[in-house]
Amino acid sequence: MTDTVPIAVPQPGQAGVGAVPFLDLVAQQAEILDDIGPDILHLLRLAHFVGGEEVGRFEDRFAAYAGVRHCVGVGNGTDALELALRALGIGRGREVLVPANSFIASAEAVVRAGATLRLADVDDESLLLSQSTVQAAVSPDTAAVLAVHLYGQTAPVEEIEPVAANLGAVIVEDAAQSQGAARFGRMAGSLGLIAGTSFYPGKNLGAAGDGGAVLTDDEVLADRVRRTANHGSAEKYVHDDFGFNSRLDTIQAVVLLAKLARLDGWNEARRAAARRYDALFSGIDGIRLPHTLPGNSHNWHIYAVRVADRDRILAGLHREGIGAALHYPTPIHLTGAFRSQGWARGDFPVAEQAAGELLSLPMFPHLTEQQQLRVADVLTRLV
Repeated sequence: MTDTVPIAVPQPGQAGVGAVPFLDLVAQQAEILDDIGPDILHLLRLAHFVGGEEVGRFEDRFAAYAGVRHCVGVGNGTDALELALRALGIGRGREVLVPANSFIASAEAVVRAGATLRLADVDDESLLLSQSTVQAAVSPDTAAVLAVHLYGQTAPVEEIEPVAANLGAVIVEDAAQSQGAARFGRMAGSLGLIAGTSFYPGKNLGAAGDGGAVLTDDEVLADRVRRTANHGSAEKYVHDDFGFNSRLDTIQAVVLLAKLARLDGWNEARRAAARRYDALFSGIDGIRLPHTLPGNSHNWHIYAVRVADRDRILAGLHREGIGAALHYPTPIHLTGAFRSQGWARGDFPVAEQAAGELLSLPMFPHLTEQQQLRVADVLTRLV
């Protein structure tokens, strides 16, 4: 699940008294520049741009971090999900269940793999798939449930898995927003049979460009992913399978290695910021706080509150220089891309209502208490 920050959102360094960016990547990059500079210059001098020991080193370290045996670096998070489905052999004639409130990349990956997209509504508190919403949506043709770990907390995979298993279906994780999140001590990316994640720059573990990875304990699946992502080839000019080109760049691996070493600390800073927001907005009428499921260690990729008259409030925040954003204002079934599928407004009511109320507030590791006080002051005046 890869997304972008709206252009209208105030950016780091924007002029204006009390301006607070939605995301400050400048501060994050400044923290790692001394570490990555020499290594990147070394790669440039050698002209080593694709593959190499840096990619392998990152794959090994991220696999160990996530608690799985195999990590395959790929070009982006959308490719990672498609490659995971292709490795499972899920294509034409099979369905993949996806929550209606995810970013469109989750659905695109299903269609690109050749499978049929099936949607489910979500739990009203967590906005994640639940056992009951999956049970209500699956069909005999459902081959996989794409458990999207939205906003940085994991879906309750252990509750969903029995429903899938009864159909012979598997759990595939969309872990694009959940690097470092966990459920009952198990890391996101290790909860299902296979997972795809994204290293888009705005993620908790973000590259200096696009990137992604597939995570799994299954060696056969990992080998299939690696071959498919390399033009169906395990050996140069030997193409036994049909594939395409999706590889993690060497320079991105250098950046990700430096950031992975800081990920736990950055996530703890996000958790502290989330606790401050909780305290600042506690008891404020008109602001519905995000809900964390019991057993979840949230990484707070996104801190999204729910408010009435959201678009007016968003405009007011922007006028005051507060970089609020929307994730995601149009559920998958109401996008033009899937109009031909015949879904209509009202088909997934929880996802639809949340899409009109959710407001994502500034959240990044270097967010200061003073900035949060500014956000809280403006928001409480607007609701």
